[in-house]
Amino acid sequence: MKIREWPAEERPREKLMQRGVGSLSDAELLAVFLGSGVRGRNVVELARGLLARFGGLRQLLEADREAFVGELGLGPVRYGQLQALLEIGRRNLATAIERDCALESPSAVRRYLKAMLRHEPSEVFGCLFLDSKHRPLAFEILFRGTIDRASIYPREVVRRSLMHNAAALILHNHPSGNSEPSQDDVHMTLALKQGLALIDVRVLDHIIVGDGEPLSMVEQGWIIA
Repeated sequence: MKIREWPAEERPREKLMQRGVGSLSDAELLAVFLGSGVRGRNVVELARGLLARFGGLRQLLEADREAFVGELGLGPVRYGQLQALLEIGRRNLATAIERDCALESPSAVRRYLKAMLRHEPSEVFGCLFLDSKHRPLAFEILFRGTIDRASIYPREVVRRSLMHNAAALILHNHPSGNSEPSQDDVHMTLALKQGLALIDVRVLDHIIVGDGEPLSMVEQGWIIA
C-alpha cells in the first residue's frame, strides 16, 4: 500500500508534526529522511528493509560509503545528505558546550564526545582543551590505534596543551565497545595528570566512550580532578 493511502495519523511526516519526532520509530525516522520508496516498496517498507540489512540504525549511520551507496534506494546523494545531517548534529552539540563552562554541562560534554567518537572503528585518544574558565578551546584526536589499543605519548599531549594555551583539559578515548577502564588506562591518566601539572594544566576528567553511556573516571573514583 502506498503511504498516501495510509490513515493520516500513521504517515511518518504527519505523525512527526502531530506528536513530535520522539514518537517515531527508527524505521519511520529513516523514512522521513529517505522521502520516497522504490518500485514495489513504499518508503517505510524500504526503511525497514535497510535497518534489517544493516542490523539497526546505528550500523546504517556508521556504514562506509561503498556499503551505503550499494543498497537499493540509497546512493551518493543520500549518502552526502546523511553525512551533512550527522555533522550538523555534532556541531550543534559543540555549540552547546561552547556557550557554557564545560563542568557546568557534563551531560552536553558527554553527548558531544559520544557523537564525535562512537563511529570510530578503532581506538582513539584525544583531548578537549579548556581555558581558565573551563570553556572549550579545541577538540583534537591525538592518537589512533588498533581496534583495542592506542599508544599514548604524554609529550604530545603537553605540546598540544601549550599550543592551545589551555588551562585544563578533559581526556577521552574510545575503546571497542567496552567503556570500563583498564589498569593501564588509570595509570596512564595519573601519569598525564602529573606531567601536565608541571605546566599548570589540570586534567579535569577522563571520559571513556563505549557502546553504552560514556563513563567518567572522576565519578567512578578512579582519579581525583
